[in-house]
Order: sequence, then C-alpha cells, then structure tokens
Amino acid sequence: MADISTRLASDSDLDVLRDIYRRASLSNDGDRANLLASPAALHWGGDRIAAGRTRVATDGDGRILGFATVVSVEGGLELEDLFVDPDVMRQGVASRLVLDVTVQAARDGMAWIEVTANHHAAEFYASAGFVQVGDEQTLFGPAPRLRRDIVPPNQPGGALGLAGSSDSALPAS
Repeated sequence: MADISTRLASDSDLDVLRDIYRRASLSNDGDRANLLASPAALHWGGDRIAAGRTRVATDGDGRILGFATVVSVEGGLELEDLFVDPDVMRQGVASRLVLDVTVQAARDGMAWIEVTANHHAAEFYASAGFVQVGDEQTLFGPAPRLRRDIVPPNQPGGALGLAGSSDSALPAS
C-alpha cells in the first residue's frame, strides 16, 4: 500500500477505531477464544484520543487503516495500542505507524519505546527494531516485553532512531 498518511485521531474517529480494535483482536486464531470468553477485553475505550496520544494511519481517500497509542512513562514511551484493519494487514500500515511514533519519540527526546506484545506479533516487532527485554504477565498469560531504543536526532542515524537512516524519510510533524 503506497499512500499511507498519519494524523492525530479525533473523537469523531472513535467508532471506526473501536471496530478496527475488535476485528483486529479477533483476527488472530490464537487469541480469539480467550477474547470471546472475556468480552470486556474487546472494548477499546479511546481514552487517549483527547490527550493527543492516538495516531491513525489513513489511505489516500482518508479511510482509517489502523491506529497506535503511546503513553509517556518514566524515561520513554509505552506503545499501548497498535491495531490494523484486518483487510489491510501486511501492507505496511503497522510499520508506518511505528515509524510515526518513533520519529515523534526522537523529536521529543525520548530514550526508548516499549511494548508488551502478543507472541504472534514478535516477528513484526523484531523487524521494526524491537528486542525482548523481559516478560510480562497479561490477562491471558505471559507475553514478551520488547524495547526499541531511540537515537536522538542530533546523533548519527538519529532522525529515525536507526543507524544509517536518512532524514528524507521523515514524515511531517
């Protein structure tokens, strides 16, 4: 998918984001039974939208393809949500959202981004520069705790937080 943009989520996006959250959550066979047995886990509150902590990815027509939410924690950021519409999974949407939050984290001087990931997402997160730093207990069992260190923009490779990266790939603020 060539034309992916990002923007801040707005309150008017809430219903679409909730639908993506539910459908994306249920799209993984390994999680479906646990989620259906715990209906509250399928409700996304959208509490971080008003604070400007949720970003959406859109296509050229403005259709929302996915979203990411980050929250500040001591020393870095927590990637609290990363969900993509199942109809467009594996087309670069999640990668674009991770790039977006990474660039913003670098601009804001954050040292790292961490996420507690599902086991089925480990390969994606590894491809996005995350490494396992521990394990966390979740509602449905243990899950890997992953971290991506951020290189400040004023250091070599720092614009995207990756050595050898180029500022020309930076999305607009």
